[in-house]
Amino acid sequence: MLYRPYKAEDFAALYALEEACFDHPFRFSAGYLRRLVTHPRASAWIAEEDGVLAGFAIVRCGNGEPEGRAAYIETIEVSQNWRGRGIGGELMRRIEVSAQAAGAILLWLHVDAENAAAIRLYEAHGYVREDRKEGFYPKGRAALVYAKRMNAR
Repeated sequence: MLYRPYKAEDFAALYALEEACFDHPFRFSAGYLRRLVTHPRASAWIAEEDGVLAGFAIVRCGNGEPEGRAAYIETIEVSQNWRGRGIGGELMRRIEVSAQAAGAILLWLHVDAENAAAIRLYEAHGYVREDRKEGFYPKGRAALVYAKRMNAR
């Protein structure tokens, strides 16, 4: 598996994976996802095998507390065909390194309270549940808020 930073020519495959992973109204719109991957403080990583997108992850740095040194994990997505092979974990590691390089000391995220696989991934990587937000997602679904403190650099 090849892991590399996102390039503009990846967008069509990246959005196709977004559509495969999330049903409407839970998926990002194409416009919003494009803004995420091109945000000046975002890092996006691609996992691919033989030129086929297997997964991607996006983290946005420099927002939130403390003093702008937090990073928000926007999404980690792995194709159904590639799940269970450690790709999500490696993408997580890559975005954590990117966030630390940008000065983040705290990473945080929202996850659908019903997404057991994602919750297991985050907890396995040291993220701790901090809160629950009722009605955060469409159709009244709750979100769990997870966070992880990073070693300062």
